[in-house]
Amino acid sequence: MTPVRTFNIAGIGKYLPQKQVSSHALEEQLQLPEGWIEQYIGVQTRYLAETESNTEMGAKALQSALNDAGITIGDLDCLIGAAGTFDHVIPNRSSLIKAAFKEAHLYDFPCVDINTVCTSFITALDYASLLIQSGQHQTIAIVTSEISSKGLDPSNTETYCLFGDGAAAVILTAGDDGGLIHSNQKTYSEGAINTMIAGGGNQYHPKDYPYDPALYSFKMDGKKLLKLAHQHLEEFIINFFSKSSLRLNEVNWIVPHQASKLGLRMLCSLEEIESEKVIDQLSLYGNGIAASIPIALITSIEQGKIKEQDTCFLIGTAAGMSISGLLLKYTKS
Repeated sequence: MTPVRTFNIAGIGKYLPQKQVSSHALEEQLQLPEGWIEQYIGVQTRYLAETESNTEMGAKALQSALNDAGITIGDLDCLIGAAGTFDHVIPNRSSLIKAAFKEAHLYDFPCVDINTVCTSFITALDYASLLIQSGQHQTIAIVTSEISSKGLDPSNTETYCLFGDGAAAVILTAGDDGGLIHSNQKTYSEGAINTMIAGGGNQYHPKDYPYDPALYSFKMDGKKLLKLAHQHLEEFIINFFSKSSLRLNEVNWIVPHQASKLGLRMLCSLEEIESEKVIDQLSLYGNGIAASIPIALITSIEQGKIKEQDTCFLIGTAAGMSISGLLLKYTKS
């Protein structure tokens, strides 16, 4: 088994907001029965960015990853921001994360944003591996910083209790052993509007429409999304591994998007999936949008669960509706 695009993950880092919110506290706030959230939503705790911004969290995660790699921001050739939420529509999020470093003006490396919502990290990893393989760049940072909490509607219990905030970063460097074995993404347009924040763009511009909280709140038709995912996910995985040099049963770890309790249960129920290999951290962090996958990956590396030379299948669904998968051989150096 040889990666088709080789790179190392030289550094990892994450940042969680200072405020941790227990499900018990949310149950008191929403007047829900004790234990209801953990039983039905699957989350015990999540983190809430009360004072932190996307930029601040992303910069702190990036600094941790730089420290882990033993390099400085001046050693980067490119910075990719991979997320679904942002501080401002313009400029792009990665430019602001770079600018948060006091020495940023000394370096002119490019900042690029990628947004495939919950699977943005997978897409960014795919894109970054191409840049390294082509020789255009040698050292790339991917930063995912998500604040979902500002877009949640307390009256929508399902989403309000599910999501959490956080940031993660990885440093990729050119290598010759680890890297990307196979990747794929498919978009199923029948689910395009099943997940949406309608406001914030030109369709419902505040110049044309009076402010309405509903326009700026996250809406998700969970039943339709789960049905659509169930319809396509197994076929996607079978097709993915039919074109990979590694079979699914040979993979060491499966790192899914922490979408929901039902979503993870559905993944584990598939005949091809060995549930003991699935990294499930939903109860600890909630659904962190695009930060879910890298936080799960990084935490598992920090805990010693994922070791060098291990293979990891990153898999997730996203608004649009897309399914993305990436098979990774993890090496640090």
